[in-house]
Amino acid sequence: MKPKRILIVDDESAFTRLLRLTLEGTGKFLVEEVNDGRRTIEVARYFKPDIIFLDVVMPEIDGGDVATQIKADPELAAVPIVFLTAIVSPKEARHQSDIGGFPFLAKPVSVESIVQTVAAHCPS
Repeated sequence: MKPKRILIVDDESAFTRLLRLTLEGTGKFLVEEVNDGRRTIEVARYFKPDIIFLDVVMPEIDGGDVATQIKADPELAAVPIVFLTAIVSPKEARHQSDIGGFPFLAKPVSVESIVQTVAAHCPS
């Protein structure tokens, strides 16, 4: 089976690196990380992800604006976006299903949650 391509966009490089190494360690995923939201479109066009995990709060440009840019781009509009955020706690997340129409995962996020989310949004 071809590995799923995951793009992680978060300004915390230690977080994206750890998540990339962990996910790639499963052998099921190819992961690219972006630590500057302004570079997301450029990297996504090159990497061609199956799914994008996107932080909400970032300097320079927030996740909502990045998501809007992705959905406006004809090459990327069909790529599922899932927000990763610390602005909603895991407890609060049980009562809320989306942020601005996009599904989300509350930080801290488990690898199991990421894997389940990829499976739900990117069927084989």
